[in-house]
This record gives sequence, C-alpha cells and structure tokens, in this order.
Amino acid sequence: MKKLRYILFTVSFLTISLSIFAQDIHFSQFYMSPLNLNPALTGVSNCNTRVIANYRNQWAPVLKSNAYNTYSVSYDQKMPVGRTDYFGIGGAFMGDVAGASRFGTIQGKLSASYSKKMGGYRKKAHFLVIGAEGAFSQRRISQSDLLFGDGINPISGVYEGTSDDVSRPNFLFADVSAGLLWFSVLDEYTNFYAGMAFHHLNQANQTFYESSQYVPLWTKFTFHAGGQFEIQPRVSFLPNFVVMLQGPHVEANLGTSVRFAMGNSRSNQQGFQIGGWYRLGTNYDSKIHSDAVILSTRFDYREFGIGLSYDINISKLRQASFGNNSLELSLSYNICGPEHRGIYCPKF
Repeated sequence: MKKLRYILFTVSFLTISLSIFAQDIHFSQFYMSPLNLNPALTGVSNCNTRVIANYRNQWAPVLKSNAYNTYSVSYDQKMPVGRTDYFGIGGAFMGDVAGASRFGTIQGKLSASYSKKMGGYRKKAHFLVIGAEGAFSQRRISQSDLLFGDGINPISGVYEGTSDDVSRPNFLFADVSAGLLWFSVLDEYTNFYAGMAFHHLNQANQTFYESSQYVPLWTKFTFHAGGQFEIQPRVSFLPNFVVMLQGPHVEANLGTSVRFAMGNSRSNQQGFQIGGWYRLGTNYDSKIHSDAVILSTRFDYREFGIGLSYDINISKLRQASFGNNSLELSLSYNICGPEHRGIYCPKF
C-alpha cells in the first residue's frame, strides 16, 4: 500500500508539474522574503540594513532525496535623501532544485527603490515607493536522470536509452522586474501597505531544445497587502495576503498572525507571533482548488528574527502525501544605527 501511494503521488505530481513548468518559486512566509516579493520593498525597513535568509523543503516525506529545495539570501539597506525621502539598494541570491531530474534555477539580482513621502509629519506619514530589479539566471536539468518513452524496451521493460537529445540542458538568461508600493504609518504599532509587482517583463526564452520554438517565461503579476493593527496594548493583529498570476496559473495566500509584545515595553523589537494561512491555486485543469493550510510562528528579539512554518496539504495529493507538504525556515538580521526621522515602516 505504501508503494502504491508513492506511485500515485509521483504520477499525479509529474502531471501537475507539466502544467506549472513556467511558474516561479514561492515561499509560504512571503512576508519574510520581501525582495523576492516586490523590488519596491527594497530598503523599506525600520532599520538601515537588513539581511534575510529563507529555506523551503517540500515533499520530503514522499520524494525523499528528490524533494524540492529552495533557498534565498538577500541584503538591502536604505539611505536618507533630502529631509523626508529614502533611496533603497539591495541584492539577492536564490537557488531551487526540483525532483529526480534535478531541474534547477540559480539567480542573482540587484534591486533599487525610491521612497517618496506623500504627506504626514514625523511619526505619521504616507509613502509611495517605486522599485526595479535586474537579474541574471541559470536554468539546468540533468539529462542522465530523465526517462523517455522511446527508451523503454516494450518486451523486457528495461530502459535502454533514448534518441531524444536535450540539446540545451544548461542555459543563461537575463530577467527584468519592477514594482510599486504604498505604505501608511499611523503610529509605531499601526501601519498598512499595498503593492504590486511585475516580474519577467522581458519574457526570456525557457526551452531546453536549440531548434524548438520560443518558450517564454510568462510575466508574473503580484498583488499584495498587509499591515499591523494594535487591538490592545501589547497585542497586535497582522493580516497579509498575496495573489500571483502567471500565464494560466493563479495562486493566492491569505491569513493573519497575532503578535504579543514581550519584555518591558510594547516595542516592536521583541515579540512572539502565531498565525494561520490558507493557500489556493490552479490545478492541471486550470481550475481553482484548495492547496494547503499553513501554520506559522515567529520570534523577534532585538535585531534578530526567526520564522517557522509548515504546510499541511489539503489537495487531492494528500491521498499519497498523507497531508505532508513543506517545512520552511526564515531568518532575519537588522542593523539599525541612528535614525532621527521617527518613521516606522511595516515590519517584514
């Protein structure tokens, strides 16, 4: 029965994978991976410098050593411009390896943003941010680990090799993205934001065959919003959502966390969060379906932050995966330094 479940999972997942070939990576803790979410979030931080690391492990209970692994490291900082504005610069490195074919992507990117104060005063203000990024990526596949139908002996069932040659198993491409963000700060414990991003504006070719027709990396449109709202002293409500559209595919992730301030004050520097999220998306028939319920927690202590989440699969794949999906870990480190403007950005 266990072997049958594994086969069912593998066949189902391969079918679904064919339909999402041109989709991007995603993190359940999207709110702790700002530079991967929207280039306009570059430098939007309460501190001068921010370093974030993310790691995601998916389908490990079923696929074992062929599990999907995604990691990302980013750095960004903000610099004052004039009396009220900010300029943000940053960069990120991302890697992703998926399945037995070792389908992988490595990407390095640089991003920049400009935050323009649109109104308000020292501790209550509204900002419009515009951002852009340029990236250089490598995409690869391990041809020796691929099995083609023409290579299977119909009598013995033994795989004897294929005449199908993947002529472009490793290629490079450039990538360009842009984004917008609006955030409003009402006080140190109350703020909200909304943004949109446009990834893969140049739609780089993604085919693994030299003579094949052009296969574009579809432009991805991302819409996201969230904030922090204090419901009583030392307790805050932090709702977030993101919707991503890429070609015929749609993914939405929405939920909230409750934050409890710790220590001797209500400061945002020290606290504990617990939350729940719901993710839905399109399946291989391009129909919207429930994908996962996500449980998350986060702990902040001064300059350090750590987030942990676990996805519980609720799609049809749960019959083979026993509900297991992915484990995700996020780490952040902030270098604050002197700040005399009194502006409190949304916390990521």
